[in-house]
Amino acid sequence: MLRPRLIPCLLLHQGGLVKTVGFKDPKYVGDPINAVKIFNEKEADELVVLDIDATVNGVEPNYKLIADLAAECRMPLCYGGGVRSVEQAKRISGLGVEKVAISAAALADPALVTRTAAAIGRQSVVVVLDVRKTSGFFGRGYQTFTHNGTRPGPQQDPIALAAAMEAAGAGEILLNSIDRDGHMKGYDLQLAREVRKILRIPMTVLGGAGTHDDLKDLFQACGVVGAAAGSLFVFKGQYRAVLISYPSAQQKDEIGSAASSLVTTFG
Repeated sequence: MLRPRLIPCLLLHQGGLVKTVGFKDPKYVGDPINAVKIFNEKEADELVVLDIDATVNGVEPNYKLIADLAAECRMPLCYGGGVRSVEQAKRISGLGVEKVAISAAALADPALVTRTAAAIGRQSVVVVLDVRKTSGFFGRGYQTFTHNGTRPGPQQDPIALAAAMEAAGAGEILLNSIDRDGHMKGYDLQLAREVRKILRIPMTVLGGAGTHDDLKDLFQACGVVGAAAGSLFVFKGQYRAVLISYPSAQQKDEIGSAASSLVTTFG
């Protein structure tokens, strides 16, 4: 049975762990392996690791680092960054990574999603949609971007893209708000609701969480989804001191209970 998930999201930049604001100005916050060890101790539900350099620089995923992360990680691990082929996805999956995230390559070639799902299993294929709020696009005011928010997606409407990626074979959609990244002022609930309504596969939402109440608000708005966060789990206080944290078991139960107000059924 699906249940709400609280998911730390770690960003890799030049081999280190960073946090961005609006996809810009990466701030070094520590060593990724050490962060994984701490989240192991805190019994996080899942972990998402995104290499923000690989696609932009056109380089292969860092398989050595991925192998080290997978060997250390005691929770389901999702890796994304630089994945452009089925062979790369199979290699990453073979290192012990449960989910492989694809973004720019999936939007450019939806058939890649189909082929990857056939090779490693649909449940292991996550498509990442990086979305920015705009005016006048498709009547919804949202536009999808790739390459760390620097290039408009081939098909820009995120709602249509989410549906297309599900039809292509994605097992999960990771919906990421560029505007809210690092600001810690809450998720874009309007966008999350719209995408959740048209999907029958799991969805994870990223970008904007600053308090436990923000997590609750997401679950109350969308039901059983994944609530991913970066800043919430690595910063503390108004001066954003680095302190890796995660809700206790009791806090997780309280936060997750908010999802009971909206029942979501997957096919």
